[in-house]
Amino acid sequence: MDRETAWEKVNEWVKSPKLLRHCLIVEQCMRKACARYGGPQDNADEWGTAGLLHDADFEMFPDEHPKRVIAWLEERGEKALAHAIACHDTRLNMSYDSQMDKAILAVDELSGLITACCALRPDGIMTLEPKSVMKKMKEPKFAAGVNRDDINKGVGLLGIDIESHIQFMIDAIRGRAAEFGLTGKTV
Repeated sequence: MDRETAWEKVNEWVKSPKLLRHCLIVEQCMRKACARYGGPQDNADEWGTAGLLHDADFEMFPDEHPKRVIAWLEERGEKALAHAIACHDTRLNMSYDSQMDKAILAVDELSGLITACCALRPDGIMTLEPKSVMKKMKEPKFAAGVNRDDINKGVGLLGIDIESHIQFMIDAIRGRAAEFGLTGKTV
């Protein structure tokens, strides 16, 4: 699936600027994750598209999420994308068959936690360090909607160190911090 088609679907279904930003951040992180966690057969565009579309139906069809976007992808023959997106919702009890399936779980919720951490900092993500994210991860009331179990499961499935994964995510997001509105508060 080309990005333009995916972007059109996201814009059709997503109206919330925060959710749109989340989809774009997960897209960015998944593109970067392909090079880090994928193999030579993996495609950064496909990984990015999975990130972009993963929550496309969340706002408009909350009771059907992520089944609506999965069905839309399956209708178009995009089985790998549909499967990866299904994997980001652990309630669906999917098998994690590819690195993309595992990475989307390791990226999705963590991106939300990192974004929440940025909101507390006068310089946003620009000087954010993994130790700060780890500290907030241990506080269940902070960004209470972020599923810490999903983060840990994704990291475990990938067989990676959580702090290095957090640093990887920070670096991936920092590269487009201004676009995502995460450079901090201006005085």
